[in-house]
Amino acid sequence: MKTIEVCLTPELIHQHNLEGRVVVVVDIFRATSCIVTGLAGGVKSIRPVREIEETKALGQEGYIMAGERGGEKVDGFDIGNSPFEYQDEAIKGKRVAISTTNGSQAILKSDGASQILIGAFLNLESLVEYLVQLPQSVVIHCAGWKGTPNLEDTLFAGALIDEVMEELMPLGDSALIAHWLYVSAHENLLGVALDSSHAKRLKDFGIKEDLEFCMENSKYQVVPKLVGKELVI
Repeated sequence: MKTIEVCLTPELIHQHNLEGRVVVVVDIFRATSCIVTGLAGGVKSIRPVREIEETKALGQEGYIMAGERGGEKVDGFDIGNSPFEYQDEAIKGKRVAISTTNGSQAILKSDGASQILIGAFLNLESLVEYLVQLPQSVVIHCAGWKGTPNLEDTLFAGALIDEVMEELMPLGDSALIAHWLYVSAHENLLGVALDSSHAKRLKDFGIKEDLEFCMENSKYQVVPKLVGKELVI
């Protein structure tokens, strides 16, 4: 039977065998939610990069420069890390280069998987439909916060496991923890997520609307995947 496991932080990804497996990268607040929103809205492609300077270099090649450090937009970038910025008509049809504190780093650390997909509550239903049809096992790679696990990504991992359990067997205690957390919290998912330490940090920037948007379920019918260096649908 196919399996599904959870890596709670990029600091632990080396303990997971990615060869021949599909990796779903998740950074609910807010990178993967932005990626799903942008590609669903007509952005041509999104390129994850590690460093600010690399993003600026791509900006010279015509990319929209996007990203944050510590939750705040990088000085000189075109957009930050709000999903509402990814709905802007001005970036439709454009290529975006994104560098964030956690999400873009997790995507790049997933190298070696047979496929790298982007997950968020915003595309949960479409992601489930896609995964259950694949022959490979799955690793959910949670971006966490600066190397530590976080609540909202773990909640998403549990929600995804809950939807695919008939087709993919949860493997390891991290998967069980994520699923039990989701089952315990699912009746008040938004409230629990907004109580997370990451949400509290971001709410200090006055972006509660961003966080509420990121918790919307299956708003978009897309499954972003990494093709070469670019995320596309």
